[in-house]
Amino acid sequence: MANHKATKKDVRQVSKRRARNRYQGKTTRNAIRDLRALTDATQAGEKLSSVISRIDKLAKRGVIHKNKASNLKSALTLKVNALAAK
Repeated sequence: MANHKATKKDVRQVSKRRARNRYQGKTTRNAIRDLRALTDATQAGEKLSSVISRIDKLAKRGVIHKNKASNLKSALTLKVNALAAK
């Protein structure tokens, strides 16, 4: 365990950041799951922009890698476009 005052503070900060990142990551994963489950093109199109925004925020904060974010956005966009084409 930490012995120095600054190290103890760092441990507190890291645990807060970890909890926040886990919450945001889980919320985004749930939003992605809900978007993939949609079958209506208009609802999916409306939800797509908010999900992409969440993914971008995770990538910006370093919770996920920028390439993973790009791959997720691409796959979701293809899915929504396929719904719209039907």
